[in-house]
Amino acid sequence: MAFSLSEVAAEELKKAYNEASFGPETFVRIGVMGGGCAGFQYSLQFDDKYDDEKDSRYEQHGVSYVVDKKSSLLLDGATLGYHKSLERQGFTFENPNAVKSCGCGKSFQ
Repeated sequence: MAFSLSEVAAEELKKAYNEASFGPETFVRIGVMGGGCAGFQYSLQFDDKYDDEKDSRYEQHGVSYVVDKKSSLLLDGATLGYHKSLERQGFTFENPNAVKSCGCGKSFQ
């Protein structure tokens, strides 16, 4: 599998999904797009548009998610985690392909 979810991240995604009352066709879309202070930035959103030619669908820890095929090259071996502390809380990307990251952790090279 090119990309994986930690159990904690999956639980947080399920909470957000349930709070928003999405329909059964909605999944999590994980990707990479140009931008951010280091060149690429991660994208994480709920979506219901799936394209067989451009996307790959996965399920892990009870969460259905999609990674577009272009992003999967940059996310190969990466993991979506979730960090919660007094200072901050939110999703984190651990990406072995990132050569360099910015200070906020939301963009990479």
